[in-house]
Amino acid sequence: LYIEPGKKVKQGDPLGKISIIPDAMQINQAESGVRTAQIAFDNAKRELERNEALFKQGVVADAELQRFRTEYALRKQELSTSGSNLQLVKEGATRASGKTSTLIVTATADGTVIDVPVKEGFSVIQANSFNPGTTVAVIADMEDIIFQGRVDEAEVAKIKEGMKLDIYVGAIEKEKLVGKIEYISPNGKEIDGAIQFEIKAKVVPKAGIAIRANYSANADIVLEEKKQVLAIREALVQYKDEKPFVEVETKPQTFEKRDVKVGLSDGIKVEILSGVSKTDKIKVPETAGPGQMGSGKGKGGGGKK
Repeated sequence: LYIEPGKKVKQGDPLGKISIIPDAMQINQAESGVRTAQIAFDNAKRELERNEALFKQGVVADAELQRFRTEYALRKQELSTSGSNLQLVKEGATRASGKTSTLIVTATADGTVIDVPVKEGFSVIQANSFNPGTTVAVIADMEDIIFQGRVDEAEVAKIKEGMKLDIYVGAIEKEKLVGKIEYISPNGKEIDGAIQFEIKAKVVPKAGIAIRANYSANADIVLEEKKQVLAIREALVQYKDEKPFVEVETKPQTFEKRDVKVGLSDGIKVEILSGVSKTDKIKVPETAGPGQMGSGKGKGGGGKK
């Protein structure tokens, strides 16, 4: 082996050298085929020579002679094919001989070697109709990173190809990567009791950040995004008859109900389109749970969903 994980290679670069060791039974079969073809060829040659002599004497018709000439040509071709087959089998060596022939395995694409599943001395087999063959090395283009994840069936209808993702890699703290959805599976699979759909997204490389294969990551799919809008904690918004409202302080410890119109929400903060201003102090309902100290005050910010 000429490579190890982490090495960058180009198409055509040698990855390793394979010693070809043919099976003894295959060699015996190929040699037997040559001997059989040789016997048939010698017999066809004798018959042709005999009938050519008889043709000159006028004993054999021309049509009959042509039949022997055709038979001779066929046997000659069979002998040549059998010899070529034996040569192909013997490109290696019998296990008893100790002589070997070698084959160089080369890279099929540019990229970085991420896995070498074999070691020197391992047996390998070629690909065929019944077997995928032995993988000598796994090569990937580390500049073309794909995020692969799953989306719950309740959310998959909200996304489409081309949407933006914010990707957070567990091994890379305080860094956010950006991606774009390229594939959404048409077929959901049951995982942990829920139907989930596979998605794939192309990750945009970021200077100074090295991404490695099989990193674990989470992603937020941005359905909508707004910046510099008036937003408050969503828990401050109350509902009556499905209409949202908040309680605004007009005097110390005196509050009045105000209907509000809400916009974009990310589940934590919600955009306020109308009903309150940035300076209003909003009462924190008992059902709001823990939050910032004091009464909720509207702030300008961004929101995404």
